Amino acid sequence: MPTGATNKRKYTYVWVSTIILVFGIFAVYEITKKLKGGTIVEKDRMSIGSIQSDLGFILTNGKKRRVPTFSFLDQDSVLVSDKDYLGKVYVVEFFFTTCPTICPIMTQNLVELQDTFDEFEDFGVASFTINPRYDTPTILKKYAKKYGITDKDWHLMTGDQDEIYKLAQEGFYIAANEVDDAPGGFEHSGMFALVDKQGFIRSRYDENGNPLIYYRGTITEKQGVSKEGEPQQITMLKEDIKKLLLEEQ
Repeated sequence: MPTGATNKRKYTYVWVSTIILVFGIFAVYEITKKLKGGTIVEKDRMSIGSIQSDLGFILTNGKKRRVPTFSFLDQDSVLVSDKDYLGKVYVVEFFFTTCPTICPIMTQNLVELQDTFDEFEDFGVASFTINPRYDTPTILKKYAKKYGITDKDWHLMTGDQDEIYKLAQEGFYIAANEVDDAPGGFEHSGMFALVDKQGFIRSRYDENGNPLIYYRGTITEKQGVSKEGEPQQITMLKEDIKKLLLEEQ
């Protein structure tokens, strides 16, 4: 082969190698920039592998706390269990329809979440009544209509009171008690729990590196801060729901 042809081929190889190298460096830079900026979305998953959020797991005796098994009737008299929520990110609350204090605000906040994530088929809410003797499926259906609850994956559930209280107190470590002199006859927490697609309870970390565990559900975004000076956490909850919706597990 003539020397000129050989030199020309070598010259071509050098240019091709240079172009490949430049494009490779640029691609790595773009992926790194997106990761640092927290802007990786669905379309980027194929190029960078699975996405994991920075939300923590809640540990009990060194094991990740998973939502316990449950099975209750919802507002449509349909039997709903924990297995029906697998594959979905969902928020858990304990409430009762005749609550005269915090429940209406909690429901208002959950409707806000419903409307924010209405395009996501893998988002839901699990509401458990702590007054099942009164809160029948018919009553829960009326409550859902009153507050504009339309998400097919938002189940308002009723059943055996002891089982519901055990779920609250031992499954989520959320207070739920029948107290005669409490407003409405029941006392319960106004906190929300966040559950990932595999059924694990998740939350962000606080300034000391500990899981936040729960999200305050008794203050609206509009209100901002309670009379006691506690900040609302619905904005925070929205951000963390988005992280779990994008997370591949």
